[in-house]
Amino acid sequence: MAVTFNHTIIAAKDRVESARFYCEPFELDEAPSWGLFTNGQLDGGVLLQFAEPPVDSQMRHYAFLVDDELFDRAYRRLCERGIEHWADPQLTRPGRINTGHGGRGVCFRDPAGHALEMTTRPYL
Repeated sequence: MAVTFNHTIIAAKDRVESARFYCEPFELDEAPSWGLFTNGQLDGGVLLQFAEPPVDSQMRHYAFLVDDELFDRAYRRLCERGIEHWADPQLTRPGRINTGHGGRGVCFRDPAGHALEMTTRPYL
């Protein structure tokens, strides 16, 4: 069997709110939830599992590759909801998207403070 990525656990202050935050702009399928986890599902069956740890968690960076049409819809949702966003992961170019690497990209934060990146072209 080839190695594939299966799931990750994302620390959340409110797991339901965070799952909804990811599922809405990225148009993710809802997945069955159990125990400590509220889940969202990416293509290929990859699970994003949101959990509320008993301690504060360090900020993480999660990047999502999307097609141009989904980028347009998701970016419009971010703007409509007034979600602060930047053209770069260093958060130095507010309110803009980047056009590096032959595509478009944008960075923003989830409700728990994790950095999200949405891009239309892979870096490699």
